[in-house]
Amino acid sequence: MSNQEVKAHEEKINAQFHEAKALLDQIEAHARKHKAQSDLEKINALKTKKQEIEKKWHQHLKTVGVAAVALKVKSDVEAELAKLKASAEEFASKQNAQAAAS
Repeated sequence: MSNQEVKAHEEKINAQFHEAKALLDQIEAHARKHKAQSDLEKINALKTKKQEIEKKWHQHLKTVGVAAVALKVKSDVEAELAKLKASAEEFASKQNAQAAAS
């Protein structure tokens, strides 16, 4: 894996972090608007998970020197981000369904 490929993967994962943050901010704003404390607690748990994934990613970026390890880390982080995004999207769907029912 070349330096350019590693950089491209890094940029892709950073974009996914930004996307996850935007989604979490959106569902948090909705929960705050509706004063849904239990939702805010769930959102905070998702935010904590995002921070843990991001910390893991940045730690690996500092120590990765071998291309094979870079690929492994990339796939692990992408899988965790996909799970986080799915959880956040599921949560947002539930919020939207509740809002429509109200």
